Parts: sequence; structure tokens; C-alpha cells
Amino acid sequence: MTTRRTILKTMASAAALSVWDAPFRFSFASVPTERRLVVVVIRGALDGLAAVPPHGDPDYASVRAQLALDKNGSAANVHDLDGFFGLNPSFTNLKAMYDAKEAVLFHNICSPYRDRSHFEGQNCLETGGNSPHALNDGWLNRALAPMGLANGTSAVAIEQTPPLLLSGSARATSWMPAVMPEPDNAFLTKVRALYAGDPELSSSLDGALNMQAQAASMNDDPNAKSGKFKASYGNLTPLFEGAGKLLAHAGGPRVAVLDASGWDTHVAEGAGDGQLARRLQSLDQGLETLKTALGPAWKNTAIVMATEFGRTVRPNGSGGTDHGTGAAAFLLGGAVAGGKVQAEWVGLKPSALKDGRDQPARTDLRALFKGVLADHMGVSQTALNTTVFPESGNVAPMKGLIRA
Repeated sequence: MTTRRTILKTMASAAALSVWDAPFRFSFASVPTERRLVVVVIRGALDGLAAVPPHGDPDYASVRAQLALDKNGSAANVHDLDGFFGLNPSFTNLKAMYDAKEAVLFHNICSPYRDRSHFEGQNCLETGGNSPHALNDGWLNRALAPMGLANGTSAVAIEQTPPLLLSGSARATSWMPAVMPEPDNAFLTKVRALYAGDPELSSSLDGALNMQAQAASMNDDPNAKSGKFKASYGNLTPLFEGAGKLLAHAGGPRVAVLDASGWDTHVAEGAGDGQLARRLQSLDQGLETLKTALGPAWKNTAIVMATEFGRTVRPNGSGGTDHGTGAAAFLLGGAVAGGKVQAEWVGLKPSALKDGRDQPARTDLRALFKGVLADHMGVSQTALNTTVFPESGNVAPMKGLIRA
């Protein structure tokens, strides 16, 4: 809910930071750690079997059908990792990080949420609660005080306003670059709903969208001409570069949150060269840009990327995948003890799947979050179980994720 307090906080954040192509007015200060933590929320439910294909599973090719990635030398060739798991061919930079032992990949992982609503799934992911409505603030916000980073300038959301993940009683700020990525369908739907009660604003928005549609009709890209679902392939580089430059500053923030949306691939998902592959390529380039912008600070950085839930194992009749359960997650950075895939793999036979259609969730995402917060950012076990993730004492932090 937008309140007067929210608006005032947004105005204060805007006053604290300027656009990227002008000098910063960020109030840099001394910070208690050289460690950096970045959380990337992959909104829309990423297809984990497309991102991290288990090409060595005997049932993989048959159940994925037209979405199966080739491991025999075609243009859609999987980046093999260990003879069983691989990476989507769009993940060239991520593969290099994996080879440098700077990335850990996870499968069959999910928050405690077991239904298929994007909004509730994202709520559970961001609050860290046992259910979507158990908590009203974000787990990362609750972790700022235990990390000693609740001063208002040590944590930044690369958005107009902090998302739920970074919202709460601890102080944080937000920033956006001057060059914005293309808005996706979900965002435009929200804007339409917001403007619906104002004829003048609604008419103005409709006119702008009609002009955009006319421009798209003259584009040779068939995705631009299609009236069907189209994921946002917007350039993520300005967001990731901005985050990296802020975090690289000696007195700058130590925690950053980024959103990457557009992963709800119900239609025409594609395999190695479709809409999902292009979106993964944009994310992959963003990660490399972030690494470059961080410079020497990369060695002290851990980046966690997670999505609200996975997608169905088998494609649907529209060449896409529907909402599922178990998903893939990613941990990368110079501080990460990488070069491995962690998965309690149970196979892809119908008997192994949730409801005969989804990857089961065998690992709680909070175990990953806890492991990074404990070993990378120094958050105590007591704070993790009581403050950051209340009523999660049964979820043990993952070990061995961070370089000693």
C-alpha cells in the first residue's frame, strides 16, 4: 500500500542520489565491512530446466521435447558442467565464472510456498516467512542491523523505491540510472490499473502505447510484431553497471538489490535461441558488467539470484511452460567457493515429480540465504533464526559456499 510515509521516503531517496550520468550526491561514509552482497530477484518464475539443464538425466530429452537443449554440437549446445548438469548456451559469462570456481548452481530449490501465484510466491521469497502473509517486511531489511549496515546509505535498491525485500524498519535507499530498461507487460498492466480512474492520464497512456505498437509493426523482429506474450528483453546493463559502481566505491553501499523481470514464459519459450535464451543472454551480460564495474571489490562480493518458483517439466500446448514448484538458484562472485552444482536430484520421471508435473522442492531457499548471510556477512545463527527468518530454526544454513 502506498502511504504518505512511503512517498516521503521515496522523495528523500531521490534527493540523496542523482542520475548516473551526473555527479553523485550520495553521502558516502565509513562502513564496517569490505564484503559486498547483491541479491537479484528473478521475477516471473524462471524455467530452471532451461537455465541449468540436467542433460545427463535419461528422461531429460523426452520430457522437455522441443525445449530440450542439444548437447551434441548444435547452435543450441549446452555448456557442460559435470557431465550431468549444464548451463544454457546464453550463459557464456556465467560459464566462465563457474570454470573460475566463482559460481555455485542449485536445483530443486524453492521458498516454503507451494502454490502458483506470482504475487504470493514473490511475497514469500522476499519476506522469508513460512507463508506469503506471515511477515510484512523483507528478510534483507531485517538482516541490515545484524550486519551493521542499517545507517540508510549502506544498502541500496536499484529501483525507484525499495522492493519488499529491502523494506522495513531499517533504513535503506534506492537509485535508478538515467537509461531505463524497456517496461514489461506486468509493469504496463499495473500502470493501466493505476490510470484507469483518470480519463486524461488513461488516454495519454493509450496514445503512447499505440505509438509504440505502430513502431513495433515496422520492426523486422517477429517478436516485436506479435500480439502474443512478449518477455522484456530490455538491456539490464545500466542497472548492473550502476550497482557495481556504487558498491565499488570505498565508502559506498555494501548491499544492493536488483530486479530482473520478464520470465513468465507461458508461450513460445524457445530452446537455445528463443525468447528465454535472449533474456538469459541479457542477464548474463548484466552479470559480466557488474563484475567489471566492481573491479577489485569483486573478490569480496557474493551475488545471490533466486526466483519465486519454477515451471512445469513438460512444455504446454503453446510451446511454453506453466507455473511450477522447484526451481534453480545461483550464487556467484569472487568471494564464492564455486565450481559445483548442489541438487538433491530425484529425476524427471512422473513418479518423482510434484503432482506429476513439477520439480519437487527438496531444498529451502532460506538455507542458501542463511549460509551466505552467516559466512559472508557475519550474521549470527541466533539472528538468522529469530530476526531475519523467524520460526526457521529447522532450516540449517548451507555450509561451504564462501571462500575461507
